[in-house]
Amino acid sequence: MARRNESETATGSGTQALQVPGQQTAESKKRVAYFYDQNIGNYHYGPGHPMKPHRIRMCHSLVMNYGLYNKMEIYRARPGSKKEMTAFHTDEYIDFLSRVSPDNMEAYAKEQIKFNVGDDCPIFEGLFEYCQLSAGGSMEGAARLNNGSCDIAVNWAGGLHHAKKTEASGFCYVNDIVLSILELLRYHPRVLYIDIDIHHGDGVEEAFYTTDRVMTVSFHKHGEYFPGTGEVRDVGAGPGKYYSVNFPLRDGIDDTTYKSIFEPVIQHVVDWYKPGAIVLQCGADSLSGDKLGCFNLSMKGHANCVAFVKKLNLPLLILGGGGYTMRNVARAWCYETGVAVGQEVGPDMPFNDYYEYFGPDYKLDVKPSNMDNANTVEYLEKIKQQVFENLARSKGAPSVQMQPVPRDLDLSDDEDLDDPEKRIPQRLWDKRVVPENEFEESEDEETNALHGVRYAKSLRHGRVSKGNNQEQPPRTRGTVDSLPAAATKLSHPSTAAASGASSNGQHLQNGIAANGPIKAAEEVETDGDVVMDSGLTSSAAAVPSTAATSAKDTEMAEAP
Repeated sequence: MARRNESETATGSGTQALQVPGQQTAESKKRVAYFYDQNIGNYHYGPGHPMKPHRIRMCHSLVMNYGLYNKMEIYRARPGSKKEMTAFHTDEYIDFLSRVSPDNMEAYAKEQIKFNVGDDCPIFEGLFEYCQLSAGGSMEGAARLNNGSCDIAVNWAGGLHHAKKTEASGFCYVNDIVLSILELLRYHPRVLYIDIDIHHGDGVEEAFYTTDRVMTVSFHKHGEYFPGTGEVRDVGAGPGKYYSVNFPLRDGIDDTTYKSIFEPVIQHVVDWYKPGAIVLQCGADSLSGDKLGCFNLSMKGHANCVAFVKKLNLPLLILGGGGYTMRNVARAWCYETGVAVGQEVGPDMPFNDYYEYFGPDYKLDVKPSNMDNANTVEYLEKIKQQVFENLARSKGAPSVQMQPVPRDLDLSDDEDLDDPEKRIPQRLWDKRVVPENEFEESEDEETNALHGVRYAKSLRHGRVSKGNNQEQPPRTRGTVDSLPAAATKLSHPSTAAASGASSNGQHLQNGIAANGPIKAAEEVETDGDVVMDSGLTSSAAAVPSTAATSAKDTEMAEAP
């Protein structure tokens, strides 16, 4: 999110700002919320495993040393809770992940087979805490997009698109993407998911395969390649038929050919489907030279996808994903963070904590190789036309029953143990619960403090409500059980059109008339999410109303 003095003229009142020669346009000046937890780099899948969470810490070091934090706000999200994760995953599976560890894994031998935990998805120290950090950042990013406190949310620790409802898959345990989309669906009638990882986004597609509320679009290598799914003929089923889009590719695709299919397909999808928000998975294993990849995209070719989706001017959640050459993943995601905030970085690399990793050139660049491109113009055109024909068979932008969404509450992990008659109305997560097996705080805590680390309340609702006193049917492997209804009014002006208006023209915001009296925003407490800005000024979360918010020490306010 941009600092108050940079963005209030463009977005504070919801009116169009006057453009001055040389000034950035409103479209390019986005408020960006960036989610990072310094502990994410402490987790390790095991010796020889290609997935290395340390790449996210390397990326963050570049982001900080390029000064990109001056153009956005950095948050440490509340870790995802078991109850939030069971909005998609089964209770039994999440309970297993929370209990299993390297010390007791022998006692869970049958469960490991049942939940596909083993070689590709090993049990390592702090496994569940790692899943909590990944999922927490994505869900919080979605919540802040819903709240209107940012235009773009970034969580490079997310994007784990292979995780299924009842099992781990492809280095992924908890599907943070599905959880974040469920959060977005509370406010948006339709959500578009775009996947540029080299592997098919099978977990997300499977979750929403039978609904028209989410359209999934995946560009990936197909054939004898993990996970082996994602044919152009896989278009969805039931009400979701033709709302799954797959673009199978061959080895060696380069920047030019990738752009020639990505931009027209995505533009056509957006024009046809009219989504209210977009989730973009930016798996970096599609980069040239990745250890497990066979595409030939340069860093800028990969980032062009981010730049194009940003220009669509829809609420955007940017997530990580695959990528197994750590120095190149860090380069690409740092550059794409710059794209998100509107600042080009590189090519010269500033000194950082991992400077020696980027030798011998010490440049922020990933160049294409001389790999042959097996994707002919005829092949790509044939697939593209098939995609367009499939879209034409769909109903376009399906309608959805609208209803007011209750005020976002953030429930504690032990809410079911509370007495409902005595429960505090806003039971907010107010302190960090440190598991016994969690790693110690990393050394960059001190660095973060120098840049103004402070705490603010979590905005996400906690979990999709299961209803009161209702028996829940047992979950089965596959799609989500139910989808939340969209709100009748969104918090942010840029997303209001997606949700529609009431018959008398009066919009509702969480069931409250937008043109009626609005309660003054509450002052933020000093525990919850960590928010970091430049340290020069404290920023306020943009609340699209005329009511004055508290302007005290933190200036962070909870949306009404």
